[in-house]
Amino acid sequence: KFLAPKKVVFLDRDGVINEKPKKADYVKNWQEFEFLPGAIEAVKNLNNREYDIYLITNQPGIARGIMTKNDLDLIHQKMQEELGKNGGKIKAIYSCLHGWDDGCECRKPKPGLLFQAAKENYLNLTEAIFIGDDERDIKAGELAGCKTILVGARKNLLKIVEQI
Repeated sequence: KFLAPKKVVFLDRDGVINEKPKKADYVKNWQEFEFLPGAIEAVKNLNNREYDIYLITNQPGIARGIMTKNDLDLIHQKMQEELGKNGGKIKAIYSCLHGWDDGCECRKPKPGLLFQAAKENYLNLTEAIFIGDDERDIKAGELAGCKTILVGARKNLLKIVEQI
């Protein structure tokens, strides 16, 4: 299964799929979640081209007591529903729920969530692409052996996907 060819894209969430909250704040409920322009279309485009998409996201708001795991699960459920209504789907979501100083292996820039996704889904990380908006995303992708692409002000997810 591991050696079977697969087209895989890993995406960060905040700043790639949805508006990034202000520094030291978090998307705490669905009402605060706002898709970035072109993000839904980009996910649909990837799916139409037979890419499997995995979300890799740090969510320290849970460790800080600002939100609960149930809050996060509801946000992701609603996000998947909206993507589905528009022909898109994220295959699986991997979240680090630890705080900044917990020393876990899953918090980006460490590649633990990428390794977990690869193990559970028989993915060859050297054939995968990681798209993020932060140097921590790029570092995690590089440590896992992925090709990495940084989202920027002039280069949103849709523009990147159109170039893949």
